[in-house]
This record gives sequence, C-alpha cells and structure tokens, in this order.
Amino acid sequence: MPATALRQRFSYPENDHQVQSTWEKFLSGQDSGSDAVRRLIDDSWRRCHGAVDPGRDGAPPPAQGDALYDLLTDSEELVRASSSIIASAREFLFETGTVMVLTDASGVVLSVEGDNALRDGTEAIHLMPGANWSEETCGTNAIGTAIEIGQPIQIHSSEHYCSGIQRWSCSASVIRDPARGGIVGALDISGLSESYSRHSLSLAITVAGRIENRLAQREMNLRYRLLDHCLDRLQKADRDGIIVFDRSGTPIKTNERAAAVMTEWAKSHGLRDLVLRDVTLPWRNGRISPENLPKWVDRDWIEPIEIDGERLGSVLVLPNRSAVVRRTPKRETAPVGVAGTTDAFARLSGSAPAYLEALRRASLLAKSPAPVLLLGETGVGKDAFAQALHESGPQARGAFVAVNCGGFSRELLTSELFGYAEGAFTGARRGGMKGKIEAADGGTLFLDEIGEMPLDLQPHLLRVLESGEVYRLGENTPRKVKLRLISATNRDLKSDSAEGRFRMDLFYRIAVTSLRLPALRERLTDLPGLSEHLLTQIAKRYEMAVPVIEPGLYDRFADHDWPGNIRELRNVLEGMVLESGGAALGVKHLPMDWSVMTRDGASDPEGLTPLQQAERAAIVAAIERHRGNLTSVARDLGIAKSTLYLRLDKLGLKDALERMRQ
Repeated sequence: MPATALRQRFSYPENDHQVQSTWEKFLSGQDSGSDAVRRLIDDSWRRCHGAVDPGRDGAPPPAQGDALYDLLTDSEELVRASSSIIASAREFLFETGTVMVLTDASGVVLSVEGDNALRDGTEAIHLMPGANWSEETCGTNAIGTAIEIGQPIQIHSSEHYCSGIQRWSCSASVIRDPARGGIVGALDISGLSESYSRHSLSLAITVAGRIENRLAQREMNLRYRLLDHCLDRLQKADRDGIIVFDRSGTPIKTNERAAAVMTEWAKSHGLRDLVLRDVTLPWRNGRISPENLPKWVDRDWIEPIEIDGERLGSVLVLPNRSAVVRRTPKRETAPVGVAGTTDAFARLSGSAPAYLEALRRASLLAKSPAPVLLLGETGVGKDAFAQALHESGPQARGAFVAVNCGGFSRELLTSELFGYAEGAFTGARRGGMKGKIEAADGGTLFLDEIGEMPLDLQPHLLRVLESGEVYRLGENTPRKVKLRLISATNRDLKSDSAEGRFRMDLFYRIAVTSLRLPALRERLTDLPGLSEHLLTQIAKRYEMAVPVIEPGLYDRFADHDWPGNIRELRNVLEGMVLESGGAALGVKHLPMDWSVMTRDGASDPEGLTPLQQAERAAIVAAIERHRGNLTSVARDLGIAKSTLYLRLDKLGLKDALERMRQ
C-alpha cells in the first residue's frame, strides 16, 4: 500500500488540538484549510453534515429481547465464526482499557468483550449488543466509517463527528464474505482516548482476517458437501445440462452439456452471448424469487439441495430442447455410509505411529453405540473423526447432525438443540422448529466444543441422554429420540468438572469412551502426505494444476510448532498457492506474518487461540523493535508493565526473551 494511502488509515494524536479547532470551524461553516484532518475524515464529516446531530453522546438505545434475538439469528454464521476469538478478548484486553466489538454489515453491535473496567463507559454511549453504530446514525466513527468506505480505519478523539464520543479512540476493519466479497460485518477495538495505540488497527485487521478465514473454511466445506452430493448427477446426465449453484445462487460447477443447452434455451428467447457467470439464482431467505428468474429458466427445473435440514445450494437441470420439459424429482439424501460395508477411516490420511493408534482405536469404538469424547487441540480433525465414527457405526443409515456449542449464544443454542413449539416466543416459526437432537434421531449427534456449553443448559442435555426424551421449548409433551452421541473438546473437562466449570455427571455420561487425537507436531512425518492431500483439494477448488513443493520447505514446516494444526497447515498452503500464482511453492511464499518457532523452548504454547497468536506476534515484534527493553515495549503496546510480564508468561515468551538478551 502506498505510504500516502497508509497514512490515511491511522490517527495522529499529536494533531488533536488542530483537529478539534478544524472540527469547530467546520460546524460553523468555515473553511479552515488545515492539513491536520485526513481526507477520509473530512469526507466523512461532509457525509454526516446536516444528517447527524453533532451533539450526539452515543448510539440510540439498543435493540433488546426478540429484536436482538432476530439480529443475532440473522448474523448466526458471523457470530459462530468469531465466537471463540471474541470470547478470548476478555483475557487478551485485560487492563488495556479497550474492548473488542463485532458488528453486522449495517453497523449494529453483535457482541462486546474486553476490559471489564470499561463497562460503565461503553454502556453510557450504548456501545453494546443491539446498538446501531452506522455512520448515518452516529456520525464519523471507526465502525460506521469503515463499513461506509469498505476499508480499515482508525478514528481518534476529535476526529469523531459527534462531540459526545470524542473521548474515545477506535480502530475498525470490515469483515468480507470470502465467497462473494461483500461486507458482512466489522471488527472494532475501542477505548477511551488515553488508550490510543497505533497497533489497535493492526490487531483489528488481523482478527477480521482470521474471522474471514473461518467463514471461508465453512463455505468451502459446504461447497465440498454440495459437490460430493451432486457428483453422480453431473456424471450421469446424458443430454441435459446440469448447473450446480451454491447457497447464494452463484454457479460453481456444470456438466459438459450445460453451456450448449443453455445457449439453445437462451436463443429461443431471443438472447445472445449468454455466459454462465451471468446466470444466478435469486435466493432470498432460502426461497427462490420467481419474478427475478431469467426469462428462459423454468422454476420447475430448479431443485434445492438440503442435507440434514441445511440448504447447501441447488441444481438447475436444463432439459434438452428436443426432450419433454419435465420437473426434476427431488432426490432423497443417500446415507453417507453403511455399517460394515465402508471403510470410512481409509480417507483419513496419516501414517505416524500416534495417528495410526488413534485410527485403530477409533475403528474399534465405531462398532459400539456408546458415547465417544474426542480430545485434541483445535484443528486436529475431530470433526473428520466424528464423521468416520458415524459412517462406520450402527447408526450409519441415520443422519449425522453436527452442532458447535461454542458458536451460539445460550438462547440460540437452546433452540438449536431442543427446538421450539409454535408461539413459544415472539418471532417463532409457524409450526415450530425441530431441534438438532430430534433431527439426529436414528443417527448421530456430534457436539463440537462441548466444553463451551453453558453450565445451566447441561442438565437438560443430561436428561435427554438418560431418558431418551426431548422437550421442545414451549411444549409439555416429550418426544422419543434414539441417537449416538459424539462430543469433542480441546479443554480438560475432568479438571473443569472438579473446579465446577462443567457438570461432573454430564462428563461421565459423554465420556463413556474417549479418544485423543495427536497434534500435528506429534506426527511430523505426515507433513508431506498431508500437504500433498491438501494441495490437491486447494488446486481443485481454484481449478489449477497441483503445485510442487521446493526442497527445503518441509524443513521449515518441520521446525514450526503448528498451534493451529491441520487447519493452520491448510490455511498456510492456500495462502502460498495464491501468492505463488501456480508456481512451485518455496520458503519465499510463506505468509509475511508466519514466523517459525522451533521446539527448543521458543515454540508457541499448546492451545493458543487465533487471537492469542496475533497477540504473541505483536509482542514479539515490539520486543524486537525495542531490543528487549520491556518498559518501552509496554509503553508501545499501551499496557502496564506488570500486565506485559503476565502476558509473556502466559504466551511462553520468557525463555525467548532471555535468549534474545544473551
């Protein structure tokens, strides 16, 4: 980014007095001609002038109750993707005088975490869930202005358009939909003016990027499931054209006949030069908008694809014009496996002793309907093992229903698991909704991150497991269910139970058998095979040849501690593929923020969250800048020196610091 453009992103507190003076002259209609105000701020002030009261002291009162529930439901995927990162902010931002704020695409706050000492201040200006911080509502502010310009920005003190929030300093970056590029939300770091830190914007950009990566991973998984489901259809179609659309209505795959048949139908309607990328399906809230369909497309040609109650996309069948136009019959979802006929574990790649032992135990456990608790760090592939256990077990013909217990608020998780009756609350669907527990009847319920389940919700799950009955919210009549439970966690639930953070009786109920999955650092011999497997998937996704890996890169990989395990490896490889443009992958293509830490004591501690990894990188960079002077490092980071010592210990940096000083 050019230096001039980069300078536009950051605030400069040394100009505060000039900015304040310029703001006062701007409101009085004078042209100050000051260079102290950045062009982006001046443009924002002009957008706000006459539309926003400059005397505002915060956002309007936030949405509450059912209205807030609806907001969170509408942004469910964004909340789920960012939940663990945002939850970590409370510890990360301890004593920094700042909070981390997640909003939707319109600037409405979805969650706030951080320094509890700032709670009174944030509540006073309504920086809280349900509050609207768009630019047109609250004037120039990092959340609203970042969304307005579609770029990261830092806004400090008098740069805010409204006088009542000029005590604050904030930095925000937009979060974009990885598949379509549109803005889905914003990530903001806010605090009082004295908490200003230039690094806050870098942190906001980093965290927003990690949330986008999680959204991209989910989108990729959904597309893989969709394409896997449609593979037979694509291969067996004879003279018909087949187009597969993702859940947004964007075409992602066709058969060989699609282009020719599409051209025939378009010409019959007087259209010319029609190409596939011009064809989209106008989905709105899970339904097709007939009035927006292309004129040559018959609605009866469209088949929605749903698996386990989740819409993955749709298939458009273009009949050969010489054939009779017919409605495509809806296909039933075929079972993903049949017990005793499919080796579902064969697709799990690895030959390291620790991994082979995990596979051996998993294949034995799969034959029993007993609950299984999968243990392991984030990113080791617990979801893949859960799927394989299901496909190889006695419930294989039933549904495999997965729920991430850390991806929902308590209220959303309750209705997601147990469902609700019609009229159970304002906004409830007509006819009610089946919960995931009911959906798993006859199959497998996979509860990922079960350690994040709220404590007061755990007895209700325990009752279902013991009685085989589930009550929907708002109903007094139980519904019988029979399912196999597979749970997963990266926490020590036994210790949590002893300390009262997890119910002991539920722990013993879900951990009848347990299986520990090894971290990637424990199976380094699998790195070449895993890398090749992941590169094949990545290349297929981007429709390119599988790149080769240059000698020496695996040595660098072997020296890395891989705190994010296979998920981190996949993200690193995908970034390198995009960086290389299809050339052989080498050390030069490693991400700029990817630093190798050897396992001689300088490696990342186990179980670091993405936010803690970003924090660790920021502290390491500051230590290097100030050559180990911790007083200067603390000042640079905007935290107390005592807090810095705590973070050094927490993040495993004490030994690295000592070596740097030697």
